[in-house]
Amino acid sequence: MKDFLRRTWAQINLDAIENNIFQIKSLLKPGCLLCATVKADCYGHGYAFTASAMSEAGADWFSVSNLSEALQLRRAGITKPVLILGYTPPENVKELVYNDISQAVFSLDYAKSLSFYAERDNVTVNAHIKVDTGMSRIGFRYQDSVEDADTIDEIADVCSLPGINPEGIFTHFSSADGENGELFTRLQYELFCTCVDSLKQLGIEFSIRHCSNSAAILNYPEMHFDMVRAGLILYGHYPSQYVRRSIKLLPVMELKTVISMVKKVPAGTPFSYGGTNVSDTDRVVATVPIGYADGYPRLSSNKMYMLVNGKKAPVLGNVCMDQTIIDVTGIEGAKEGKTITVFGSDNGAYLDVGEIARCAGTINYEILCSLSRRVPRVYIKDNEFFDTTDYML
Repeated sequence: MKDFLRRTWAQINLDAIENNIFQIKSLLKPGCLLCATVKADCYGHGYAFTASAMSEAGADWFSVSNLSEALQLRRAGITKPVLILGYTPPENVKELVYNDISQAVFSLDYAKSLSFYAERDNVTVNAHIKVDTGMSRIGFRYQDSVEDADTIDEIADVCSLPGINPEGIFTHFSSADGENGELFTRLQYELFCTCVDSLKQLGIEFSIRHCSNSAAILNYPEMHFDMVRAGLILYGHYPSQYVRRSIKLLPVMELKTVISMVKKVPAGTPFSYGGTNVSDTDRVVATVPIGYADGYPRLSSNKMYMLVNGKKAPVLGNVCMDQTIIDVTGIEGAKEGKTITVFGSDNGAYLDVGEIARCAGTINYEILCSLSRRVPRVYIKDNEFFDTTDYML
């Protein structure tokens, strides 16, 4: 294995990915495909080894945000189908086709532009029609089957354009993970079904229909259609506390750092910028080389803790760009070079990334995706260090 800078690093357990895909696929009816959502560098886990592990474990498709991400997968040796969920400049249609990448199509104007360049380059691009049933981002608006009836004709027009192969159709649920999201999710589902059925009556059918994200995979098995798009659950986390079905997910990432210095300080000592925390007694404190430039949120200041030998070490003062101070009073083994845990398992204790997210007023997705490129990703397979991705080299 390539060596890595033992300052701050993310440990990625590839065996956990295999477990998670097995668990997800156990929920699917025979023939239902699993699309692995690997946007944002596989949610911060590193696209090359992570996506390869997903492919080997049985992912049938991959979905990404943009062309650059799709090409990363191809360069990493991923040969399975890839779907771009967002915008690709139409003039890049040849690159889509030559790399066997499917493209989301979300408006008639966009489809016409794709068709123009496809005809110019003498290619045909595989398209997945995006239907906006309530997310109100991109997509053919179909939030009322009466008021938006013209949308059916627009989609039909797209499907007749030269250079466009209407391979799939999909929508995205906005509230499937919400405490009170069931009614709206079922409304979106019914609208999607009506749209698909209306197109079928016009003789237009799609080989791949999909609408279920991670929450819908767990909460609404009747909505799986031909394919599901798993995101956060692939990486071992639930999208919210309101999922009604749990499976044996294993968190894939742990974030580690080391102690760079330990010192004793007297009562009355202020900590970090602004002195927002002052010791009320004599304390033993440690500095660790991780900060908000690594992706550890500054909103964790004076609120969160890290794990040292399985014990909670509270964050003291403001999180800095590159360093953070923690309280290690009474914790045995807290010394320079000691590996500690920012989130993950440590000597029988566990700190979930969701706890950091709640402390920072955000969601676990953001903490994972915000991990800086200066943090090496270190991969574990069969309980041994396997390889490393260091973006700084």
